[in-house]
Amino acid sequence: MNKWGEFQGRVEDSRLVTGQGSYVGDIHCEGTAHAVLVRAQVASARVVSIDTTAALASPGVLAVYTARDLAEDGLADFPCGVELARPDGSKAHQARRPVLARDRVRCVGEPIAFVVAETVDAAMTAAELVLVEVQDTPAVATVTAARATGAPAVWDEVPDNVAFVWKKGDAREPIMQASHVARLSSHVSRVAALPLEPRGALGRVDEAGRLVLHASNQSPHILKTALANLLRVPAEQVRVVAKDVGGSFGMKSGAYPEDALVLYAARKLGRPVRWVSERRESFLADDHGRDVSFDAQLAVDADGRFTALTVEFTVNVGCYLSRRSLFLLNNIGGIAGVYRIPRIEASVTGIFTNTMTNAPYRGAGRPEATYVIERLIDLAAGEIGLDPFELRLRNLVPASAMPYDTGFIFKYDCGEFEGTMLAVANLADRTGFATRRAEAGRRGMLRGLGIANPIEVAAGPFTKPRKDLTRLKIHPDGTATLYAGSMSTGQGIETTLTELAAGALGLPRGAVRYEAGDTDDLPDGRGNGGSGAITVGGSATHRVAEKVIATGRALAAEMLQASVDDIGFVDGRFPLRGTNHSLGLAEVARHAEAKDPVGLCETAEFMPPAVTFPNGCHMVEVEIDPETGMVRIVRYTIVEDIGNVLNPTLAHGQIQGGIAMGIGQALGEAITYDPDSGQLISGSFMDYQIPRADDIPSVRVETRAVPTASNPLGVKGVGEAGTVGSLVATINAVCDALSPLGIRHFEMPATPARIWTAIQQVKPAMGSG
Repeated sequence: MNKWGEFQGRVEDSRLVTGQGSYVGDIHCEGTAHAVLVRAQVASARVVSIDTTAALASPGVLAVYTARDLAEDGLADFPCGVELARPDGSKAHQARRPVLARDRVRCVGEPIAFVVAETVDAAMTAAELVLVEVQDTPAVATVTAARATGAPAVWDEVPDNVAFVWKKGDAREPIMQASHVARLSSHVSRVAALPLEPRGALGRVDEAGRLVLHASNQSPHILKTALANLLRVPAEQVRVVAKDVGGSFGMKSGAYPEDALVLYAARKLGRPVRWVSERRESFLADDHGRDVSFDAQLAVDADGRFTALTVEFTVNVGCYLSRRSLFLLNNIGGIAGVYRIPRIEASVTGIFTNTMTNAPYRGAGRPEATYVIERLIDLAAGEIGLDPFELRLRNLVPASAMPYDTGFIFKYDCGEFEGTMLAVANLADRTGFATRRAEAGRRGMLRGLGIANPIEVAAGPFTKPRKDLTRLKIHPDGTATLYAGSMSTGQGIETTLTELAAGALGLPRGAVRYEAGDTDDLPDGRGNGGSGAITVGGSATHRVAEKVIATGRALAAEMLQASVDDIGFVDGRFPLRGTNHSLGLAEVARHAEAKDPVGLCETAEFMPPAVTFPNGCHMVEVEIDPETGMVRIVRYTIVEDIGNVLNPTLAHGQIQGGIAMGIGQALGEAITYDPDSGQLISGSFMDYQIPRADDIPSVRVETRAVPTASNPLGVKGVGEAGTVGSLVATINAVCDALSPLGIRHFEMPATPARIWTAIQQVKPAMGSG
């Protein structure tokens, strides 16, 4: 934004649209070799032998590595780190993921061999020549199959396939005493992140002998630590560089086998090695998201007040276990919603299956938690004869109760939930919905209205918020370089942090250069995730600018032979009070460098004293053609409280992008495995229904700021806001549209074929068959 509040475009766009981006595929290193993975073709098997002889003899091949090679060189497995208990009280089995499969294959797509050659084509040809002999074993691809009596065990050490259990609260008594209990058993489908830029990694050894990884990753410092542990080298011997990243959504927040393998191969071969995923590999080998089932009950008294909530979650963790598997547990407090619910009880059971590992995906447990409470409220409203909007209003936490302890993990610092609901109702013309529904009916369409009040934890984790660092250097020419611990993966964070620094320093934004994603720049950094880049990274930027100005004032006082108290700072200059004398940033920076080569440079960190809670209200209207089952979203209105808004255009873009992802899952997206063989069925865009441009409506967005005191900017976070509410709001609208047909609940995804089938099934009961 400029000083008149006009959007000037994103800082990074001119670079990206002119081919000057620095993605993994763009990096040129002399002598780069290329790698391809040999992946498991079955979901469950014992590895008998791996013969690489023919592959090694193939033209252009430099090496073929298997688990035996890695073991000889002492590479470690990925850590588990899950300390939760199993049903018998024993510690969760440490189901550690190997870099390459050894004696056992546990899912389709698991890497078995790493082929390195002069070209991609040569590597692909050689990969076809690697002979992998396996002995197939029975697979379990669903939670239901894995929990069945006598089911095959994904891990011999875990015969019941239960990875972990967790429980909190006790709400059994109020549930039993309630005048009405709404119940729902449902499933939040498994999905893939599918960022525009697939995963990629380029490993090399620098002149000092350090291992350098160029990665498409959102958490470089976390990745650096992980790689040092896997490769068994000191952390200072590893550097991670993640400059431009074309989308991530949580999927790229962890370490993957390919990251370690390119470094391992580069070290062995003495030359750079690059691997870039094909899209088909993305479906197979990227961590998936969601895949959460639940059985839930919401108790309501005779006055329409919530008295208790119980939820039993079951998470399909896939075939390996790590702390990334706990995405739901980290955000489970969201089941309380924005409502007063005196008693809440919840449990989470993780189940092993022969599927790809499950990990954070945009929202990471928040959409799942919101889905539970917001679907239950709609069901309860229908069963007790109250309007769903009114039932929500009746149970909201009032602004006067802030700060508010939900009694179940979360403590909200601020929020005006009623004001947000009323604002969206007015903006969406809720009172006119009945007329629009009647008009749709005359056209033969089924129209429905869906509501959701999402609230999410941001800038966490909740139990221990993570700090961020920023360094700011003023150069002798008066320009500045901002070294940020928070990085962009496409959201426009580069623009926001640049503008924040430029505004504080009184410089045009073109005078501030943004650097992020290189672990050599800072000793630590948040990277990206959890809607924390501006809340935490922006606050660190704010603090470092204050430190630079304070140091600059002291230097200016020295130069002007005056007291620091008489030196101000306005529009990039340090004026001496009561005189016409002033010094610019450039002059002070030159003086600083003359004294010390470090110059005018400061580093600041920000540790949030508490997390923040962005919240909002979504209102969606859909029309369903009963003859085809086609769903069309005809109106989408949202009011979001994300605290103070630094850049409205970018904030609205984040909200709309999040909404698109929620709509995509509600109406089409689903990762599906064959229940018997464990083969991936939805392994391409021919089978995986990602939303297209005409599937996403024009979204009317407004923000309603209730600033938080948890950071100096008063911001709450926006990256996941759209997704957390849009999934359930869309499903609620679909269910409302189908309700006149007697359809109480409809499971996602609401594809035309599934809706058409459901309508045909109820027609005989309605006498229209």
